[in-house]
Amino acid sequence: MAEGLRGCLVGLATLALAACASAPSPPQPEDVAALPPWRGRLVATALAEWRDWGGIVLDGWPEALPREADPRLYDKVLLYWNAVPLDGPGVIRRHQQVHDALVAGLMQASAPAFPGAAAYALEAVPAEAAPPMLPSISLWAYPAWSAAFISHLMSMAGVPGFVFPPSGSHAGYLDPLLIQAGAAPERAAFVPHDPGHYAPRAGDLLCADRSASPLLHWQERLGELGQFRPLHCDLVVAAGAGQIQAVGGNVIDVVALRRFPADRSGLVLPAPPDKAPFLVVLENRLDLSP
Repeated sequence: MAEGLRGCLVGLATLALAACASAPSPPQPEDVAALPPWRGRLVATALAEWRDWGGIVLDGWPEALPREADPRLYDKVLLYWNAVPLDGPGVIRRHQQVHDALVAGLMQASAPAFPGAAAYALEAVPAEAAPPMLPSISLWAYPAWSAAFISHLMSMAGVPGFVFPPSGSHAGYLDPLLIQAGAAPERAAFVPHDPGHYAPRAGDLLCADRSASPLLHWQERLGELGQFRPLHCDLVVAAGAGQIQAVGGNVIDVVALRRFPADRSGLVLPAPPDKAPFLVVLENRLDLSP
C-alpha cells in the first residue's frame, strides 16, 4: 500500500514537471504592461535582472544549472547587497577584498613573464578573455543574497523602505510585513496567505521554508518573530492554471526564472518531500493600499 502511494506521488510529480517543460514561455512585454502599476514595475524589474543573468529557466527544483554564469556578474551581487543598509556595506567590503586578492593572483599567474606584468589592470584584458580569469560566481553565494535580491527589486521599483523593509534575510522583511498585515490588514501593502488556499499572481512573493524543521503554517512564525529562520522567496512574474513562474536570486548561485507546477485553479502544488515546502504567499496589495 505504502509503495503504491509513493509510486502515485512520484508519478504525479513527474507529470507536473513534464507539464512545466511544455508550458508557456516567460511573460512578454505586453503581459507586463497589462498588470496594475506596482505589480508591473516589480515584474518588469525582476525580468530585467533575469535577462541580465542570461535568461536561465529552471523547472522545479534542479540540482544544477544548464550552463555556468558569467563571473563578471559579480558586480550584480554587490549591487543587490547595496540595497540592504544594515548588512550590505560589510558584505560588500569583505567580498571586494577577497575578489581583488583572487583577481590579482589570477592575473599574476596568467600574465606574460616580463617586469610589471602582474600590475596589468583587469580592463586591459580583452573582453573575450576576461571570464576565465575571474573567480566563479559561486564564490559569492555566502552570505546568501536571495533576500538582498528581493530588497533590490523593491527598491528599484520604487517601493519605500518603510513599506518593505530591506533585509539581508527573508525573515528580516517577512516579520515586519506580518506585523503590518496583522495590525491593519485593510491598509497593508503585503498580506500573507496559505499557499494551499490562495493562488499567487504576478507581483506576489512566493516563500519557502528551508529549515530542517519547517513551519506547518505561516502563522507559526508569529510565535518566533525576530528569530532567524532560513527562508527563500521568489517574485512571481506569471501565474495561472498549471504553472507559476517566479524569479529569484541566489538560485544555484544565479538569478533564475523557476517554473513550479500548479493545479487548475492556479494554486501552487506542494514541493517534493525532499525540497523546501512553500510556507506563505505574500499578496502584493501596493496598488490597493493608501
